[in-house]
Amino acid sequence: MTASLDGEIRDGNHHLQVRIYFEDTDAGQIVYHANFLRFMERGRTNYLRLLGTNQQALLKATANDAPGFSFVVRSMTIDFLKPAVLDDLLDVITIPQEVRGASIALLQECRRGDDLLVTARVRVAFISGGKARRIPTSLRLAVEGHR
Repeated sequence: MTASLDGEIRDGNHHLQVRIYFEDTDAGQIVYHANFLRFMERGRTNYLRLLGTNQQALLKATANDAPGFSFVVRSMTIDFLKPAVLDDLLDVITIPQEVRGASIALLQECRRGDDLLVTARVRVAFISGGKARRIPTSLRLAVEGHR
């Protein structure tokens, strides 16, 4: 059951289905633009979880080398192409692009069937103590193995 809640990795890309509820929409029953950021955050988090690296496990594993670590969005370029509406079923796709020393570049898409609704280029950074740190080797290998 957990796998369905977390989505799945197919051909190196993470897929997460999201149903659009009334709470996700504005007065016109169109998805409020900022909610796509929430959907994509869920996609990135569940992608890490399915790679075997959930955030609680990373906290424990990096306690000595990078205490109090976190991932932060360093940059994001987003294009809203088509609206999503109440009751739509979206596929939030996370596609790893590049792993660097302290950051990971991802392409994320929100699709309704074959329709591309939103696309975003995201760079997340691994930080600890307010400074960028090298991404842990286990996470780096897991992401690179799925590209």
